[in-house]
Amino acid sequence: MQPDAENATVQPRAPLAWGELNFLHTTDTHGWLEGHIKEQNYGADWGDYVSFTRHMRHKAGNLGVDLLLVDTGDLHDGAGLSDATSPNGRLSNLVFENVDYDLLTIGNHELYVSDIAFETFNQFSKVYGERYITSNVQIINPATGNFEYIGSKYRYFTTNHGLRIMAFGVLFDFTGNSNVSKVIKTADLVKESWFLNAVNYKEPIDLFVVIGHNPIRPTVSSSTFGTLYKTIRGIRPDVPIQGFGGHSHIRDFVVFDEMSTGLESGRYCETLGWVSMSGITSKNFTGNMNPRGVPNPTTKAVKKAPKATGTASVGLPSATNTPKANASSSSMVYSRRYLDWNRLTFAYHALGSQDNTFDNHSGERVTADITKLRKELNLTTLFGCAPETYCQSCKPFGADGNIFGLLKTALSTVVVNASRADTPRLILINTGSIRFDLVKGPFTYDDSFIVSPFKDAFQFIPNVPYTTASRVLDIINNAPDTKKRDLSSSDFDFTALTADGCVDPTIGSIASHDSLKARSNHGITRRQTSKITPGYVTQDDFGSDGDDTPHSKIPNFRQPQYIQANASFPADKTVPKSVDLVFLDYIAPDVLSALKGIGASYTTADVSYYLPESFTTNSYLPAYAKVAWQANVPNCPVGTGVGGAN
Repeated sequence: MQPDAENATVQPRAPLAWGELNFLHTTDTHGWLEGHIKEQNYGADWGDYVSFTRHMRHKAGNLGVDLLLVDTGDLHDGAGLSDATSPNGRLSNLVFENVDYDLLTIGNHELYVSDIAFETFNQFSKVYGERYITSNVQIINPATGNFEYIGSKYRYFTTNHGLRIMAFGVLFDFTGNSNVSKVIKTADLVKESWFLNAVNYKEPIDLFVVIGHNPIRPTVSSSTFGTLYKTIRGIRPDVPIQGFGGHSHIRDFVVFDEMSTGLESGRYCETLGWVSMSGITSKNFTGNMNPRGVPNPTTKAVKKAPKATGTASVGLPSATNTPKANASSSSMVYSRRYLDWNRLTFAYHALGSQDNTFDNHSGERVTADITKLRKELNLTTLFGCAPETYCQSCKPFGADGNIFGLLKTALSTVVVNASRADTPRLILINTGSIRFDLVKGPFTYDDSFIVSPFKDAFQFIPNVPYTTASRVLDIINNAPDTKKRDLSSSDFDFTALTADGCVDPTIGSIASHDSLKARSNHGITRRQTSKITPGYVTQDDFGSDGDDTPHSKIPNFRQPQYIQANASFPADKTVPKSVDLVFLDYIAPDVLSALKGIGASYTTADVSYYLPESFTTNSYLPAYAKVAWQANVPNCPVGTGVGGAN
């Protein structure tokens, strides 16, 4: 753990079930390798995870079973450790590489920016070699000018105990990549001769493992797992398939059929996924089907409960020769668990809570490296003390503790053109510019990336009649909810903070979808308690017992797509005749469209920057903290995290 992080106080409910084959799964880490400094449930850092994987590898060896480590991409764009360098991930990738993964694949955030894509091709993929699988992602090799696969097309390998596995890594049908890379649509991939030859491999296959930065539930609109499952199952009806997904930032477990399941393991180093299985038919397996001294998986791959109201359908595409989804004739049995990302959880499962013997030298070195990098990148530079926790969706819009109310205050305070300070203004931003909650405690340079990493600058149209400008918010909030962030290099073009310097779904669409609810002192280990804390409460195809640590449910409320602040209005509370209409350059097309729709003839020629382009959505909260959050500096009180008491 980092020196300023806190450990959890509630340990897991029970030991993990170990089968003949077991998996640890990470996804969508987005640079959170330091852990969540101000949230006890997720306070472990990457060094703790390194130690944990070493212990679990050793434990698997003692039990005579196989353990595989899987990651499904999106390694940066979300926290300072990855985003305060150019290109993003330049230093955080070196930290990430300390985990000896067996299978990895690429995320869309590795492809938006050409420099990052080339870094992934030239450096990161070479570290993991054939284990880094990009079955449908290619890049132009600068040395040849030809497209090549960034990683391997597939991996066929044999585990320590003889299981023969064929693995693929497939990104969803992403179209926002820069022009140096190419994403092959899954529908085309499954027709390629090499893919069909790999499915019909000349050597025996005991299990297919399909990993992907790709929603695991096939009925999610962007998922292509259904196509992959249907193709493999149609050709190989008797071989189990295990999927690992990502991208949608949720905990989920899907039953495809009686010997095929899939896991998705959250986001942001909040969740570590666990799947164990026994019953794989293999004459080559030399390990223990049901290891002694630990629980074993017992659950057949049968859907136990429907998804909660408002979630995606659990229906699956039909496939030729597909085993019946609700049958139980297969010998396969499973267990799945979603582990909270904290040291108490890791120590419990590795050693039975013997925290004092948990660390190993590799893990301690990685923790020290993270601490050093945070200092070198000035990530702990303090702007102010956030007086309470402000969340994206755990409070109704407009309620105390809702982050968008805070933003309106901050915008009206610091988004000021000095030469027009006395001119009334309306300021519009999209709520999708906020990527994470703002937690009570120190608000640092790191937090500026965590809460709002994007680089959207402020433009304006001067002297717009108030009767016209005041209608824009309602118009754009009532427009179809189709706007997605089309990321470019400028979105993540951060500059390092000097020592003396102090794509993604909209919030509204996330909050409306129940299955997409994000979470529903030096190394202090507090006294363990049985108190239930707010956190993830997950319902999946196996039911509601997947969360490793029981939690109370965090409320979830729908938020608007856009918000508006006003400033410099008349003191007598009358409305002005005209205002400066200020908005982010990212939403300028929406604003102009709304104005046109009500008969105002403004064009791009009428738009200019209200403030220097260097002052962005990544800037205004630090500026506000410097003027409004100076109480208690530098000894900021820390809260209990999202959903807890402030």
